[in-house]
Amino acid sequence: MRGVPMRQNRPVAVLGGVRIPFCRQNTAYADVGNLGMSVRTLGALVEKFGLHGQQLGEVAMGAVIKHSSDWNLGREAALSSGLSPLTPGITLQRACGTSLDSIITIANKIAVGQIEAGIGGGSDTTSDVPIVYGKSLRRRLLEAARARSTKDKIAAFKGFHLRELKPEFPGVAEPRTGKSMGEHCEDMAKQWNISRDSQDEWALSSHLKLVAAYERGFFDDLVVSFRGVSRDNNLRADSTLEKLATLKPAFDKTSGRGTLTAANSTPLTDGASACLLASEEWAQAHNHEVLCYLRDAQVAAVDFVHGEGLLMAPTVAVPEMLKRNGLTLQDFDIYEIHEAFAAQVLCTLRAWESEDYCKTRLGLDAPLGRIDPAKINPNGSSLAAGHPFAATGARIVATAAKELKQRGGGRCLISICTAGGMGVVAILER
Repeated sequence: MRGVPMRQNRPVAVLGGVRIPFCRQNTAYADVGNLGMSVRTLGALVEKFGLHGQQLGEVAMGAVIKHSSDWNLGREAALSSGLSPLTPGITLQRACGTSLDSIITIANKIAVGQIEAGIGGGSDTTSDVPIVYGKSLRRRLLEAARARSTKDKIAAFKGFHLRELKPEFPGVAEPRTGKSMGEHCEDMAKQWNISRDSQDEWALSSHLKLVAAYERGFFDDLVVSFRGVSRDNNLRADSTLEKLATLKPAFDKTSGRGTLTAANSTPLTDGASACLLASEEWAQAHNHEVLCYLRDAQVAAVDFVHGEGLLMAPTVAVPEMLKRNGLTLQDFDIYEIHEAFAAQVLCTLRAWESEDYCKTRLGLDAPLGRIDPAKINPNGSSLAAGHPFAATGARIVATAAKELKQRGGGRCLISICTAGGMGVVAILER
């Protein structure tokens, strides 16, 4: 269905979402894991919409960092959520775009009439990470398991050395380049001349907007308490530019030109989120208000191995989607741009304003143009809330859907960059 706007099929209604507070690595959720966070989140969604015992068409969840025991997180979490056990479940993964992708998966099934309602979401933990033995010891253990006699089992460990007990942890670097996402973003910041001051200002703004949203009760029905936490514990209500300016570069520590710090980059975070989507007929039959519609979506990739910015794929996906829908970049009331790093957002905005980039890379006749910063992430975003990789997309969709309802209508552009040089974008309308 790539390339076909969803509006040509059945409308896909977003009925709302819920999440647990996002928490920094090794804090409140250190011993919970993906399944526990997913069950709490899906259970809260079931409670919110009165779905106890109901059979939905599909639950699509995702996780980036997970154990082999989480092999089908969507199904296992659904079985413990209060939904009918006849509800199928699937687990997906596209790095930071995972839960937006899971929502798109549900939406596409609704749009073509395969299902009437479903849940899309995701969970991620960087506290409960899979730790495995090295290849040498794994090979010995497999040989011992295959052995038929005790003698052969013992023989599998001939020449064993204690260094083989050294564990392997999940990598944080891009396999193709060996560089972390932060190092790649540092390269982008230098390429696009993004200053440290502008990054710190963006980060501070995200915190202040999220604080204000919590204070006015915006998240009262979007965030459910868990493990004694009721707000994202990365949120800093007392942040100031002066405090942010004292932090040292986190990725480029030697050149003297590093601008990305712990404050203007998202921290490693644990959390989960989920959204309920349905056909108009199902929503009406079950007396659920439609907050907005998911009109279209797009994915794209860039050749980051050979010089393109790792996190620049949304700059490619957005104009493709806009063209298909006959829209301009300015035809939106709000923009939800995932803040993996402040520099990444600023690079994206600058690229869309660049005549050279839009012509040579995007093949456009003119720049996409400027976005009013006041319309971007009006309730804060990842720099303040944190970023559990597979949970961010559903957080954004639920937040944007409620914002559109409160505004009485409008259109939202969602843009999420991902590891692997990819981007996932979407349009919400009310």
